[in-house]
Amino acid sequence: MDLKLLVNLTSNISIRNQCDYLGIARSSFYHVPKGESDENLRVMQLMDKHILEEPTAGVLTMQSMLKDHDVHCSYERVRRLMRKANIRAIYPRKHLSVLGEKKYIYPYLLRNQEISKSNQVWEIDISYIPMQHGFMYLTAIIDVYSRYIVGWGLSNSLDADSSLKVVKEAVATHGKPEILNSDQGCQFTCKAYVEYLKRERIQISMDGRGRALDNIYIERFWRTIKYQYIYLNPSDNGLDLYQGIKKWMERYHNRDHQGIGRNKPALIYCNAA
Repeated sequence: MDLKLLVNLTSNISIRNQCDYLGIARSSFYHVPKGESDENLRVMQLMDKHILEEPTAGVLTMQSMLKDHDVHCSYERVRRLMRKANIRAIYPRKHLSVLGEKKYIYPYLLRNQEISKSNQVWEIDISYIPMQHGFMYLTAIIDVYSRYIVGWGLSNSLDADSSLKVVKEAVATHGKPEILNSDQGCQFTCKAYVEYLKRERIQISMDGRGRALDNIYIERFWRTIKYQYIYLNPSDNGLDLYQGIKKWMERYHNRDHQGIGRNKPALIYCNAA
């Protein structure tokens, strides 16, 4: 997660000392990037909910949906906010998502793959998380066999370092998967991400362009966490969001899931890993 979220403004420990303990620059803690307007935040939230209901919705469809909500946006504005919220339609498209270098794009390895054990296949993705007065990004990694979330983290941006940090922490905690699948976003088609997986001898798999269903298990997880927690409990700040997700994740791991024979992800993962 973003370490700045752990700084407690009401603590007896000074901000300077807290930043020193966490290893972050005090100037970066006080820096507040220019955020989106309240109207743009509403547009992003509406689009985030709509893409879960209509995964093929592109810019024009979103524009029409917003018009039905009496929100009138230009094509360019809708496209920019979709990019900002990391919202991607699942049909082949141009220029909607930012790709990395072609030399770091790898083929999809999961077609007709029989998944029979934990740590065989992990899937990773990043999703926009709306808040009361802003938004953050959640990176999550799911073990496909057990549906257990082996790693997750919050960040303020879509930078590759935040996602790679989640991968490294998951590997350090749970061991290496045989295959790690992602989309072709720039966070995963970059030198640092690819070289780390190669160094760890983890096979790299990537969705076909515009095929979010290739990463179906993490896509289903986004729908679950957003409808069961995020939309119902809009957080006021990053620390509350982190703590809320952590508590929800405990419940998610320890309840029955229909997709795995009404078993609990934690039990399947711990027994099989």
